[in-house]
Formats: sequence, C-alpha cells, structure tokens
Amino acid sequence: MVKSVTAFAPATVANVSCGFDILGFAIDELGDKVTVSLTDTPGLKMVRIEGDGGRLPYEVEKNTCSVAIQAMLDKLFFDKGMEISLYKGLPLGSGMGSSAASAAAALVAANALLGYPFEKQDLIPFAIEAERIACGAAHADNVAPSLLGGFVLIRDYTPLDVVKLPVPKGLFCTLLHPHLELNTADSRSVLRKQISLKDATIQSGNIAGLIAGLFQGDLALISRSLKDVIAEPSRALLIPGFYELREAIKAAGALGSGISGSGPTVFILSPGKEIAQKVGQISKQVFEKIGLGVDVYISEVNDKGAYVVE
Repeated sequence: MVKSVTAFAPATVANVSCGFDILGFAIDELGDKVTVSLTDTPGLKMVRIEGDGGRLPYEVEKNTCSVAIQAMLDKLFFDKGMEISLYKGLPLGSGMGSSAASAAAALVAANALLGYPFEKQDLIPFAIEAERIACGAAHADNVAPSLLGGFVLIRDYTPLDVVKLPVPKGLFCTLLHPHLELNTADSRSVLRKQISLKDATIQSGNIAGLIAGLFQGDLALISRSLKDVIAEPSRALLIPGFYELREAIKAAGALGSGISGSGPTVFILSPGKEIAQKVGQISKQVFEKIGLGVDVYISEVNDKGAYVVE
C-alpha cells in the first residue's frame, strides 16, 4: 500500500466578472502542492508548511488542508492517521484561490492515498468546508475549477450542482497581481446588501451571454458579456489603478478584464498568447506608473485541474 502521495492544484479566477460566486476557471502552472502520508498515530497532523512566511496555522481545525481532508475522512469513517505537508506556490490574500488550491491538492492527495474512494467532482463538498473556514463563506467558484480544471458553473448549492463548461480554443488569461493584499472577508464587507431589479437583469444577461459564448466559441459575445454591475463597482475602489488599467488595454485587442475573486489580482482574457503578453506589458506599465509593483502571469485556461504528482 502506498504510504505517501503528493498532489498539485492550480490557481483559479473566480467570479469571472459577472458570475459572482457561480463561475470560475483554472490557471496553468501556478498553484500549491500538498503531500499526505499515512501514519500509525490516529488523527490528522500538519507537519510542514512552506512558502507562507509563517502565517498559516498548524492547528488542524484552522488549516484548509486538514479541514478538507477531515471532512472527507468523516464521510468514510476513517480512523487511522495522516500527516500533511503544504508547499505554498500562491501568495495569500491574492484573489487567485490560494486557500482553495491548498484544499484541492490535499483532497486529491488523500483520495489517491486511500485508493480513490471518490471521483474528483465528489471532493468538492469537502473543499467547500475548507473555504468556510478560510473566508467565512462556503463557496465553490475557486475549489471546483481547481479540482476539475477548465471553466466551471456552480448552478446551485442546495443541493450542489456543478457544471463543467467548454473552453474556446486559444483563450488566454493574463493575471496581474499587484503587490498588496486584500482579505476576502473585507472584500465581501464592501458589497451592497441589496441590488436593483435593473442591475439583476443586466447581470443575468451577461452571465447568460458569457456561458453562451463559451459554448459557441464566440469570443465577441464573451467580450460583450465580461461586465459586472454588482460586485466590481464596490471592489474596484480597493484596487489602485483598476480603471486606468481597463482604459489602457482597450485598444490592445483583449476581450475584457475583471477582478479575480475578491482581488487584488486582476484578470484579462485575450484571443491568443501574443495579445495576452501585450496587455501584460501595458498593465505592468500602468501599475508601475502609480508606484505599485506587480507580478504578471500569462496562461491558457487549464483544463486538467488538480492531479497527483508522485
């Protein structure tokens, strides 16, 4: 029997402009690794955390890796022990699904270690419990694409109804991570408690248009639909240079941009790698002009999701 498994789970873009808490997609290469090992001592134990600057908790009831695994083990009535090592490849509070990637990698590793009692899609509810611990909201728009890859729609939560969507060929994402941190709970606190019927109608049309554009491979329709009238107007105020950036990339051929998750990372979708690289350069100049450092990542949409490394 295998005694140890390591898995990788990718970064994600959640909300995707109009799809607040219901849409997300996965990114290539960026992500977290988790190693899970069987032990003779009952219970879970976090034994190593690297890449977090000493900020993440070792308490099993507070760490997303152990919370997710414990939820899975409770379902299996598993009473033996596991040790967990987390290797962070994602910055905390970045809006790139950092907590979700940790939970997803932990679950895929533990699931493999136990002989695959669950399909990947069946791991989503356990990862959602970890998100509840991490940010106070049990949402799946980061964990679902991190586990499954590609574009994912969370149609409903009661019961959970997750739909994987097609990804048009050649769709690239530019991720811009300005050197500042936004706590998810703080970003949620600025949201309006009520919205108008007009805004709800506009948002519904954009969500429908974005999903139709993905199915039809209609990049122009995707571009027209990447508009958020509910969360972005409040959250954009927390990201210096956001509107200057949007103006700067208009003529470069990008399909559109938005806030990744709760921010401060901004995503830009483009119809090809060359344009994605061009808008990355333009965006870096915008942030540097206002005195803010930024990391730029160029990636196709990752259709693989989380996987076992070794």
